Amino acid sequence: MASALAPESDWYKSSYSGDSGNNCVELARQTTRPGAVAVRDSKDKSGPALVLTPTAWTSFVTAVRDGEFGTTPTA
Repeated sequence: MASALAPESDWYKSSYSGDSGNNCVELARQTTRPGAVAVRDSKDKSGPALVLTPTAWTSFVTAVRDGEFGTTPTA
């Protein structure tokens, strides 16, 4: 559960999430795992979250920026 990974105040919305409230991703840095990032769906705050190692997080962000998931961010 996401709430066990970080206090609610540590979660923040991705800068690429829109203001419409849909398709929002929230992130939290992990203090117990230096450099790790927890990721959750903002519409299901009590649901599951992924915890990515620093290497996995960097690879994921690079893949998104490179359009490997079918779209390229505009910002």
